[in-house]
Order: sequence, then structure tokens, then C-alpha cells
Amino acid sequence: MNVILLEKIRNLGELGQEVKVKPGYARNFLLPFGKAVPANEENRTKFEARRAELEKVQAEALGTAQARAEKLGGATVQIVAKAGEEGKLFGSVGAREITDALAASGFEAERSEVLLPEGPIKEVGDHEITLALHPEVTATVIVSVVTEQ
Repeated sequence: MNVILLEKIRNLGELGQEVKVKPGYARNFLLPFGKAVPANEENRTKFEARRAELEKVQAEALGTAQARAEKLGGATVQIVAKAGEEGKLFGSVGAREITDALAASGFEAERSEVLLPEGPIKEVGDHEITLALHPEVTATVIVSVVTEQ
């Protein structure tokens, strides 16, 4: 299925680009969330009429994300968890715990922005976590997992 992107999407394309995606991805994610429209002549002309407005919105979102990245850059949050003698956690620290710790420290972040490519944290120590604030902007936060006393 061909769609016209209404915003930049990581690993897919830029604003205004016509891309081919699987029908389920378009039907269940891109179209309902207003990230794309089906590629046909009517939508192409509507998009070209709105291009300047969409580019302005995208630039504002980028500016906001860059400001958040400067504020978050290098921040350290501490999470207390139960762990065994060898430093392995009983359970794990995931995106929800990280966003809760950031909120407690005065930073705002969404669970969907937390990137954990190796899965949840399962050991005590300092871990660098990347937050994807915008398709072009990322921020690194240090999560310090300590044992309960």
C-alpha cells in the first residue's frame, strides 16, 4: 500500500515522501494516528496545499525536541531495586520505571521514547539509556540502579 507521509518517521521516510508499506501498518498505525494519508491524486493535491503548514509544525516539533534534549542531556536518575548478592535484580527495570524516575527528578519523558535495544535492565550499576525525542533528536540519560538497603 502506498501512503504519503505527513511527518518524518524513523526508519521509514521524510515529510511528503510517498512510501510503500504493508497494509496492516498503514491501516493500524499510520492512518489512524494521522501520520500518513493514502497515496492518490486527491490526497497529493491536498498535501501540496498543506505542505508549508506541515513543515512549520515539523520545525516547531524539532525545536521543542532539541530544547528537551538539552535539558535531559547527561541527566542521572537513581532507581532503587531489590537485588541478589551478585548484583542481579529480582525482576527488571523497564521503560515505565525509567520514566517514573525521570518524572520524579523533574524531567518529562514518555514510555515510547525510552529505547532499550537489549531489553530491560537486569543488573545493578550505571546504564546509559537513549531517549528518542524526535526522529532526528536523541538524548542520553544515565540510569543508576542501586540495591535496597
